[in-house]
Amino acid sequence: MIRTATATDVPAIHAMIRELAEYEKALHEAKATEEQLHDALFGENPAVFGLIAEDDATGESVGFALWFRNFSTWRGTHGIYLEDLYVRPDRRGGGHGKALLTELARIAVERGYSRVEWSVLDWNEPSINFYKSLGAVPMDEWTVHRLTDRALAELGSQPR
Repeated sequence: MIRTATATDVPAIHAMIRELAEYEKALHEAKATEEQLHDALFGENPAVFGLIAEDDATGESVGFALWFRNFSTWRGTHGIYLEDLYVRPDRRGGGHGKALLTELARIAVERGYSRVEWSVLDWNEPSINFYKSLGAVPMDEWTVHRLTDRALAELGSQPR
């Protein structure tokens, strides 16, 4: 079962984010707190949205997707950027990941968004193969760039 995340899901989402970071060998980079997640998802101006995959028999949260709207200047429409998709290892293969992506696609189609996109680590072959099986196409000609920490602070403090 896939449903919209609620405020009571924040501890489970936080725990799964940490599990995902550990899987991606970057637990030391996972600094988000439950309070930050709550504010981003359910604060005065939520900018992030969440879906929860639940086990049909137990109701246990076994996966999640966090996403936000982006915009394509070329298409003139919004899209969905999937920040994280995660299914607990012991629940993989049960259709939860596909169900989460199917729901995101349904949301995009229903709202007139032109695409759903995300990043995947180049060593994560199981995920890459899964995404390709759904019809996703890698954007091989594009390289993600990011400003964080010291570089972001230095650039952001430049005089106008």
